[in-house]
Amino acid sequence: MTVENLRIGVFVCDCGSNIAGAVDTEELREYAETLPGVVASIRNKYTCADPGQQEIQTAIRENNLNRVVVASCSPTSYEVIFRGCVEGAGLNPYLLEMANIREHCSWVTPGDREAATRKAKGIVKVAVARSHWLYPQDEEQVPVTDAALVIGGGVSGIQAALDLADAGHPVFLVEKQPSIGGIMAQLDKVYPDIECSI
Repeated sequence: MTVENLRIGVFVCDCGSNIAGAVDTEELREYAETLPGVVASIRNKYTCADPGQQEIQTAIRENNLNRVVVASCSPTSYEVIFRGCVEGAGLNPYLLEMANIREHCSWVTPGDREAATRKAKGIVKVAVARSHWLYPQDEEQVPVTDAALVIGGGVSGIQAALDLADAGHPVFLVEKQPSIGGIMAQLDKVYPDIECSI
């Protein structure tokens, strides 16, 4: 897809004062508008909240966006939420790119607003560039067998096979030796009772 066909929306989150306290988010929003392929740039106080998500969905429809960049918090915490949000607007959820400007910028650049804003611009620029290469994906469903394979018939392997069988799973125990028991089967007696090991 060429830059002319891209219609990217960038959504900059204040995250209350978590981001806006260290980063000039309005300057960041204005900067995002200058990046190739960006047709909409919106700033929101809390993008992950319902009003923020509704604003993303409205912008997708009104601007015919085909890529979304959210500049906010950690994708670990919020990517699933934003994927659901863009999917709710009819866009493939894999056409979303996250720019972590909280943990990677505002939290690690305290007290220097100019440096934090400059760093946030770099993070957003990279996220927008990455969004150029996104493509729609479908999640595949892969059938899973309930059976388990345990390799090694020593004490641990035997115990694992028994535990899995007790949990209701079919178990296949594979041992390369002619008998099971491993090293334990080679011992004459075991501590502390000095009993026969077998």
